[in-house]
Amino acid sequence: MNISHYTYRVTWSPEDNEHIGLCTEFPSLSWLAPTTEDALKGIQQMVGDIVIDMQANDEPIPVPLAEKNYSGESGFAFHP
Repeated sequence: MNISHYTYRVTWSPEDNEHIGLCTEFPSLSWLAPTTEDALKGIQQMVGDIVIDMQANDEPIPVPLAEKNYSGESGFAFHP
C-alpha cells in the first residue's frame, strides 16, 4: 500500500491556532502542527503507522480514492 496515494489536505484550525493535516480516507485522524509542511508530514506519518498496524492485524485497509474504479453510472435514468 502506497500511502502517498491517499487524499491529504491541510487547513487552518482557528480553534487550535495551528494547521491541521487531514486524510479523506481516514476521517477520524488529524495532525496539528505550526506549519503546513509539518501538518502534512505528521498526518502522512500517522496514516503510515495506522496502515502498518491494520496490515499486522489483517484488518481491511481503505482504498485510496484515486485508485477506486467508478462505473460512471449513478443508477438514475434521465428522460428528457
